[in-house]
Amino acid sequence: MINISESASDKIKELLASEESTKLFLRLGVKAGGCSGFSYGMGFDDDQKADDKEFIIHGLKVVVDEESAKYLYGVQIDFEDKGMGGGFTINNPNAVASCGCGSSFKPADYEGTPEPCDDKVEA
Repeated sequence: MINISESASDKIKELLASEESTKLFLRLGVKAGGCSGFSYGMGFDDDQKADDKEFIIHGLKVVVDEESAKYLYGVQIDFEDKGMGGGFTINNPNAVASCGCGSSFKPADYEGTPEPCDDKVEA
């Protein structure tokens, strides 16, 4: 369902190792908002709900809430270390449109109104 490259998995494990709690896992999700309709969420959590979907990918525990799972099916997460241009990238086959910054997307069944896009880069 979710594909995480080895480089992304290694980076996430590195970040997890710097945290104080050993009970943390990676939580992926989406929420309404962003300039294309939905925004991605990716962070550490230690509170797993009964209806969460759990995956073990490259030895990494990944949890997705039930509602987000339908929008993240087949998603590919990668990480490239390119100095200022690197970071995590998300390729979502469910997206029919994405914003320029890549942090939000529009799924085929979305009928809401996207928020205005703020592409300003602060120095």
